[in-house]
Amino acid sequence: MKTDAIAFGPRLIGTPTGKLRSAVLMRPSASIERAKTMPGEPGAIYQRTLEQHEILRKTLAYFGVETIVLEPGGEDPYEVAVADAAVAFEDGAVLMRPTAMGRRGEADRMEAAFARIDVPLAGHIAAPGLLDGGDVLLAGNTAFIGVGPRGNALGRSGFGAVAKAHGYRAVEVALAPGVPSLRAVASAVAKDTIVLSCDQVDPAGFAGFTTIVLERGENLGAGVLCLGEHHVIADVRYRSALSTLRKAGIVVEGIDLYDFEKIGLTPSMLVLGLTRD
Repeated sequence: MKTDAIAFGPRLIGTPTGKLRSAVLMRPSASIERAKTMPGEPGAIYQRTLEQHEILRKTLAYFGVETIVLEPGGEDPYEVAVADAAVAFEDGAVLMRPTAMGRRGEADRMEAAFARIDVPLAGHIAAPGLLDGGDVLLAGNTAFIGVGPRGNALGRSGFGAVAKAHGYRAVEVALAPGVPSLRAVASAVAKDTIVLSCDQVDPAGFAGFTTIVLERGENLGAGVLCLGEHHVIADVRYRSALSTLRKAGIVVEGIDLYDFEKIGLTPSMLVLGLTRD
């Protein structure tokens, strides 16, 4: 992990579950139809992903989030999972180094985008370290790091060191086999509250937090996007998950993102939060 000198600049993430003010999205590419689907799901349909992605953007805009939509620069179908590219702290963003070889160029493209929109850098994952941003979950003053098929020990330890330098304690949590990313099965919905998919992530890692555990069969229902304390965007298809969240006092905005869910991508993975109160 290389840590760059922190420059004075815009205040980014005040608190990880504060009101979302600005975010980056990556428009889907036609290659999304080649993406590997989740078990039992049909393939994603490109035109539908464009329509659903635009609904996501409009929903963010409705709730006052300034969105910056980037055009894909590669041929990897998962480039649309823009949260893999970086993780923002209060005074800078850390560029990640995606595990998939075909996605390695995303860090350079995101660095160029950050330069255009005046987002300072706090560091980056350096070779041979590997870590995807979707395997990092910030909540309160804790940085949870998923241990699964993506990333490696060097990438996780390097990111943990940078997180500690920004005032976070780093906690590694084990993912069940087949889980696409930590943020697909766990999300912070308040500074002290985490929603989890049953049997998909080790709940022991979240000691000290209130946890909302969803029913079995709603595995990706926990991959919600936090708009602010107790307020999230969720995929409307997970009816039981939406009901559970609402019963727990969470305000849920349900939208259709089915063609992304087919390939294991949740609202939390499609949005890179840049600034929060």
